Amino acid sequence: MTDFLWAAYPWFKVLHVVSVISWMAGMFYLPRLYVYHAERAEVGSELDRTFQIMEEKLLRVIMRPAMVSSWLFGLILMGMGAFDWGEAWSWIKLASVIAMTGVHGWLSARRKDFAAGKNALSGRSYRIANEIPTVLMLIIVVMVIVRPF
Repeated sequence: MTDFLWAAYPWFKVLHVVSVISWMAGMFYLPRLYVYHAERAEVGSELDRTFQIMEEKLLRVIMRPAMVSSWLFGLILMGMGAFDWGEAWSWIKLASVIAMTGVHGWLSARRKDFAAGKNALSGRSYRIANEIPTVLMLIIVVMVIVRPF
């Protein structure tokens, strides 16, 4: 079994990277949809319904499975030694991934607000929120590639 896991290690890395790319694509796109939804669609309009379908499918079909598989393959890689428990970069990366998961949850909650016709945030708020995944992604990539700490 151990030989199989080590032979599969590069494939676990591939699956992790592909999952993260898919998750990040959604994390960048969903807040942008919210900007346009908040600024251009009246509650109950055809455009409102169209945005709701797009947002719900993006979350359900792409983002949620990508987040789960990112975590799954990341945890497998951690179990195989890719996480250095004694180095700060590992902990900063882990904290950033947890924060990214929190942002994902916050975005999911905003979709429910739109679906209920109770969005309270402006397009500007969503533009600002759109920057958070970018900052977290930069921290994660620097921690993994440069390992400055």
